[in-house]
Amino acid sequence: MSLEEAVSRVAQELERQDFVEVYAHHDADGIAAGSILCSALFRRGIRFRLRILDHISPASLSPGIPTVLCDLGSGLEDLPEGVMVIDHHIPRFEGDLHVNPRLHGIDADQELSSSGAAYFVARDLGDNRDLAGLVMLGIIGDDQELSGMNREIFNEAIGESVISMNNGCRLVGRDLHEKLLCSINPYLPRISGDEMAVADLIETSSREGKIEGDRLLSLIVLRISLFVPARTLNSLYGERFSLDREIISDAHTFTAIVDACGKCGQGGLAASLCLRSAEGTDEAWEAAQSHRWRVLQSLTALAGRDEKQSFYEVEERSVASDVADVLARDTVQERPVFVTARDNDLCHVSARAPGTSDLNLGNLIHEAAVRCGGFGGGHRTRAGATVACSRIGEFRDTLARMGVA
Repeated sequence: MSLEEAVSRVAQELERQDFVEVYAHHDADGIAAGSILCSALFRRGIRFRLRILDHISPASLSPGIPTVLCDLGSGLEDLPEGVMVIDHHIPRFEGDLHVNPRLHGIDADQELSSSGAAYFVARDLGDNRDLAGLVMLGIIGDDQELSGMNREIFNEAIGESVISMNNGCRLVGRDLHEKLLCSINPYLPRISGDEMAVADLIETSSREGKIEGDRLLSLIVLRISLFVPARTLNSLYGERFSLDREIISDAHTFTAIVDACGKCGQGGLAASLCLRSAEGTDEAWEAAQSHRWRVLQSLTALAGRDEKQSFYEVEERSVASDVADVLARDTVQERPVFVTARDNDLCHVSARAPGTSDLNLGNLIHEAAVRCGGFGGGHRTRAGATVACSRIGEFRDTLARMGVA
């Protein structure tokens, strides 16, 4: 069965329903995927309930109610019969209603996200080409490339005047002070979280009361270049995408806000933005800023730790994945990074491998977690696991024996 046939099968199943439960993962890709699908359902007159979660278990699903999992579910082998899955994680689910690019030889780490897969289903449900801009949240949020099927969707969006492009600084914030102070993607060592450094940069790059953009970028590069890999420097400036149908038009900004809101427990607020309700925009900005500040505080708490270690612990579960992203992406790393956070008796692990790694982290994390009575999985370079706190040492030792940690 081809990807097109899988998409058509799920779309046809949705068309037969009067009501659908939609569960979406709490990051930018998952929330965009769920929102794309729910917009398409709404336009077909199909009622829905959208819930944003950090994980899903088969026991939490309502029996007998048509259910779709977006950016969730592929890693579960025991989902109830009839559950529909739209995902791009490493698949273990073997149900008939499953849209996952990996099942069709497509590079789902770089060339198609869950929001892209959801867009194909939405397009099968009707003329929903105006929703293509939301796919950029999955591409940017999951650090994918504009290639393969992502490029196909992007070109369609350009042709439909859904997306336009320009070049500029990619830092996210309502003003320059916030862009510098709260930057976590990329993380700017000696700048992010440092009020005095930010004030100095703004003053030094100003002339006659105006910021000289080129001078500012040069000063940032000079300040951080000794501490970050080349990709961090390259991410400061480049192609920017305007999502001309969305209430927050800058794609990098929209992605950062939706992702932060989802991870700090404001998934409904994030989804409302993707569903084009502007009412909560100010609240979403505040939630995103607060979340990014907590990430920076966690990074500060880790400063000075042994650079050769692979395992780090943070106090808040909500920041673990972003801290792991920063450590793997914006610091010089030669091996995978693991960030753990305790939640009662459970320990949640966010794992990231540097881009140069040839490990399949998703499979290895899954195997190690299962051996320790937990669960896990994900992508080749980005994965997560949950194990009992009492067995986290065993989990770490298992990874070490696998040559991962």
